[in-house]
Amino acid sequence: MALTANNGVPIPSLMYGTAWKKEATTELVQFAVASGFTAIDTANQLIHYQEALVGEALQALAKKGIKRDSLFLQTKFTSVDGQGGRTPYDPSADLTTQVCQSFDSSLNHLGTDYVDSYVLHAPFQRRGLGTADWEVWTAMEGLYRGGKTKMIGVSNITGAQLAQLCEQANVKPMVVQNRCFAAVGWDKAVREICRTNGIVYQGFSLLTANREVLGDPEIHAIATRINATVAQVIFRFAMLIGMMPLTGTTNQQHMKEDLQAGQFTLTDEEVQRIETIAL
Repeated sequence: MALTANNGVPIPSLMYGTAWKKEATTELVQFAVASGFTAIDTANQLIHYQEALVGEALQALAKKGIKRDSLFLQTKFTSVDGQGGRTPYDPSADLTTQVCQSFDSSLNHLGTDYVDSYVLHAPFQRRGLGTADWEVWTAMEGLYRGGKTKMIGVSNITGAQLAQLCEQANVKPMVVQNRCFAAVGWDKAVREICRTNGIVYQGFSLLTANREVLGDPEIHAIATRINATVAQVIFRFAMLIGMMPLTGTTNQQHMKEDLQAGQFTLTDEEVQRIETIAL
């Protein structure tokens, strides 16, 4: 099962996230792909990711016959403020140059000549989009038009910012990746904008950001009814409302279980209940 963005590019229904994996990144990416994941998310940001170790995993997988074009690779441009003092580009350069240098560094880390999705890690300001955001987005549009990436997108964005980007950008985003809280209807406002504009919504921290929901008796009752884990219920719910879930589990059994989430059936009433459970 795959999702399709507004430019017609398909994207797998579940993605493996590599944040905070440190030196275990190489092994975990190999485990994830062996378990059945075909989409991998990373970022050129040393404070939270080890993009070069994702590349090591890809090299090892290639030796086992798993070709680059069978995988969906997504990475990100992170601004100086989000880099923790270690930038993969010249921090004194103009933003267009920073984007190009970071992108080239990502290609080198990943051992590829293109990525499937390139994402702005976060807007430069909390409200609205400023000059810096537009310069970076224009540079990303250039990478997209040049065929260096099949998709461009943005992460950690508000509904108002996303609406502005969709309205004013020359190339609309194809993906949005946000931390997804049940307390705001699983980011309903942003998801609605994505649905209207044909943007694939990627939700992360579905489990870790919603621990109270995971303990709710109604969720456990649903899991019991369909003979699934609570995580499988949440991931299946996410898929049914049009979301692409990210999972960053380090447990091989959980990896396999997460990938099986699409096999379960939830009733319309259960989906509606989960969507509003924390409101």
